Amino acid sequence: MNKKTIWITGGSTGIGKALAIKFASMGWNVAISARREGLLKEISENNKNIFSYPLDVTDKSKCLEVFNEIQKKFENVEICFFSTGTWNPKKEKDIDVEQIEEVFKVNFFGTLNCIKAVEKYFKEKKGGIITIVSSIAGYRGLPNSTGYGPSKSALNNLAESLFFDFKRSNVRVSLVSPGFIKTPMTDKNDFKMPFLKTTDYAAEKIYDGLINKNNFEIHFPKSLTIILKILSFLPSKIYFSLVGKMTKHQKKN
Repeated sequence: MNKKTIWITGGSTGIGKALAIKFASMGWNVAISARREGLLKEISENNKNIFSYPLDVTDKSKCLEVFNEIQKKFENVEICFFSTGTWNPKKEKDIDVEQIEEVFKVNFFGTLNCIKAVEKYFKEKKGGIITIVSSIAGYRGLPNSTGYGPSKSALNNLAESLFFDFKRSNVRVSLVSPGFIKTPMTDKNDFKMPFLKTTDYAAEKIYDGLINKNNFEIHFPKSLTIILKILSFLPSKIYFSLVGKMTKHQKKN
């Protein structure tokens, strides 16, 4: 096949689904993975360029198996976009060790399993893009975020570390840090989300960042992310004071 191919995890809903439809509309072959087979099947049936590959990213051997199937079908894979994530705000407000372990198992180790599955392929190919989806929650510590924020912070560090490792093989590692995007996951939030954007908006920004630009980090919307980046450089005393004031009216239940 002459079409370019992208593999997207977390492709059944939210940003992953919107990005899959965007790339498919631009003529790419799109392999989508997620645990919910029914949703994947529905998306692939409604889009001729999208193909379903069900996967639980916490299954290390299955990640490699699925990627091998995708590579066998499409031969060349140009981009891997790893966006699997989980979030349960009600359990984030206390130190729920089991919940935190589950969040890291999906968000961090699930992403790592997928990267490991494609490592040999991309290093031998000496080209392509591996994309890790993080969050603005990974910039610095936030209230009521005992698992999600730390898991995303770990992904930020991982992406920077892998940037050096893969660059030697001419493989680009990119990091995506979305602000608040209206998805089934953010619908769980019990506070007003500033600068809330649609998944189509996110897909446009990510597509542009991956195809037309060469920056390490793709972050949006800038009206929010730039403010948070400035906050991340502040001394801790000032940061804690400002964020405390900004979040003191959030619901406690």
